[in-house]
Amino acid sequence: MVGPQHPPCEAPDAIEPTGRDTRWVLPATILGSSLGFIDGSVVNVALPVIQRDLETGLATAQWVVNGYMLMLGSLILLGGTAGDRFGQRRVFLFGLIGFAVASVGCAIAPGPIELIIARFIQGTAAALLIPASLALIGSAYTGEDRGKAIGTWAAAGALTTALGPPLGGWLVDTVGWRAIFMINVPIAAAALYMGWRIVSNPSQREYQSLDLTGTGLTVVALGLLCYGLITAGEGNTTPGLAAIALSVPFGIAFIFVELRSDSPMVPMSLFDNRDFSGANGLTLVLYASLSGSLFLLPFVLIYAHDYSAAAAGAAMLPFSILLGAGSRWSGAVSKRVGVRPMLIIGPALTGVGYLVLAALVETGWYLIGFFPGIVVIGIGMTITVAPLTTTVFDAAPDDAGGTASGINNAAARIGGLVAVAALGFAFGGSDLANLPAEVLMASYRWVMIAASIMALASALVAWLAIGRGEAVPAAQE
Repeated sequence: MVGPQHPPCEAPDAIEPTGRDTRWVLPATILGSSLGFIDGSVVNVALPVIQRDLETGLATAQWVVNGYMLMLGSLILLGGTAGDRFGQRRVFLFGLIGFAVASVGCAIAPGPIELIIARFIQGTAAALLIPASLALIGSAYTGEDRGKAIGTWAAAGALTTALGPPLGGWLVDTVGWRAIFMINVPIAAAALYMGWRIVSNPSQREYQSLDLTGTGLTVVALGLLCYGLITAGEGNTTPGLAAIALSVPFGIAFIFVELRSDSPMVPMSLFDNRDFSGANGLTLVLYASLSGSLFLLPFVLIYAHDYSAAAAGAAMLPFSILLGAGSRWSGAVSKRVGVRPMLIIGPALTGVGYLVLAALVETGWYLIGFFPGIVVIGIGMTITVAPLTTTVFDAAPDDAGGTASGINNAAARIGGLVAVAALGFAFGGSDLANLPAEVLMASYRWVMIAASIMALASALVAWLAIGRGEAVPAAQE
């Protein structure tokens, strides 16, 4: 994520008052950022019910997820710079209002088009919320207090991410899928009440100008790629391939603009570092495998094995608990053995977990058919995440840590975006709700095998590119 950076030089009457009252910072930022963190996972659980209720196909479900991820992945770096330019508190509050309004739009959407548009707006708001949350903490706390505050923020994020899917599934079963969006409104209102009372503490760093050209090219390139993959996956090969081909020059133009820009959103010089390039390549491929598999899992549980939405949401609890509880352990181990071995072992173990899920999919009983694979994936990702974050920060200059983290966050989102968009190729445009259970499980098996190959490929990237020849130490405390 984008780290703490300096708010802008503004007109005197627009400058926020200074002070050290931090009592509202943590609760406001925890509530605000939790909206962005849990929204994707909660919506995944509701997708089968949304698809059935709106009488739509797989493409709509893909766009409900990808509309959000497209805007979040494309704009999260711009969101961090906007906090510098216009004030972190102001951007945070604006993001909260936007997210709440978009959530209401999702809840009252009469059809799939309106729902997808609202999801685009939600992703845009989340791209402001998430970096501004962490930046506010960085501005409000210093030294040891900052570390404790960030740790509390991260722990709360892990908890809400873990509890979100089962609670969201329960809401889907008892109230309806629209309730998972309406619940965002009181949370946003509470965060807005607290955030309004935050006293900003501007630092003395200069802010960068907004890279609007680079951002626009990113949105267009990824949007065309996503549209092309979904359209081709539905069987509309010609327009799909045309959109994919058209995304290429926009992607090249983005690289050209970033290389020539005085204030690039993505400083290309960072990729001169082999560890940084390798870490982001690993992130892109590994999170593609994770997002594709997690997108499809609720459909199999609900359509093929008659799980309720609440049970499908609870199915991922072991993954979330392992990731939340084991991250500190993983970080400590990486300090002793170096990050490179862990970035090889972790993704490789994740790939094994996908193969376990593929092999046992026909067993509907959770403790045999799904729990073992989910646990193995959870252990693999737990081994991976902390060393991966360490590698990204260690590979970047000290004054570019926030940008480097933002690029890595965007890489994870983009990997997931592409993977979800490509899922249609496994089903040939068929409606998942009407597929025979055995056909759905067979396609799921192939998706999990593909996810395993990607996870193993990310382990290969770590072996080839990260800390080649020596263990890369973790960041020194």
